[in-house]
Amino acid sequence: MTPASDGVLPSELRPAAEHYFGNRLPLVERYAELLASDGVLRGLIGPREVPRLWERHLLNSVALVEQIQRGTSVADVGSGAGLPGVVLAVAQPDLDVFLIEPQLRRTSFLEEVVQALKLDRVTVVRARAEEAVRDISPVDVVVARAVAPLSRLAGWCLPLVSVGGRMLAVKGASAFDEVARDRAVVRRAGGADPVVVRCGADWLDPPVTVVEVVRESPLRTPGKPVGAPAAGTVGRSRDAASRHGRRRR
Repeated sequence: MTPASDGVLPSELRPAAEHYFGNRLPLVERYAELLASDGVLRGLIGPREVPRLWERHLLNSVALVEQIQRGTSVADVGSGAGLPGVVLAVAQPDLDVFLIEPQLRRTSFLEEVVQALKLDRVTVVRARAEEAVRDISPVDVVVARAVAPLSRLAGWCLPLVSVGGRMLAVKGASAFDEVARDRAVVRRAGGADPVVVRCGADWLDPPVTVVEVVRESPLRTPGKPVGAPAAGTVGRSRDAASRHGRRRR
């Protein structure tokens, strides 16, 4: 594998990138530049991640489009530097995407990325997931990548999803162990039994391991989401919240 210098797409990964992004590939290349420059300077991505930015982060994120229907609404919980939410919005411009992130330095970067890439169907929401449930209408799909164990994700994410919608959690080798360990917690949070699916099998080696949970019913016990932390919360961005208010369906 040829290292990616300054976020440049390695030639051997171009076929996969062209498959997922098509004529919007220049847009995600611009995003890669922002991650490799401002993202590193602001501490949102480690400098050691730049050489594997495409392989480990961008393509790993975009493979989720295989599980997301066009024209749906998506919430990215713990969006960080915008992975996977920004990538999904670039690959499928007809998605309504909400980037949910509590830290100001990250939401500031996300706002700049949204403006630079002209992603007019993306809203940055400065909030924790348990706060965002009060601010955005239920979405069709909630995604999370490298955020928390499944037991906590279920409590944070499922309240954001409409009944019949899905949570997609990007996982690694721990996926099957988490599914076996946390099945009962997921059920208590209103989800169906979690299942493991593979994304990108035809284009990525290894493919992306994803835990999928369908929201079957509302939370069985109203109130604090299952697995929610006891720590204090961070207020959301007024601008982000007001923009979403105008987009409510």
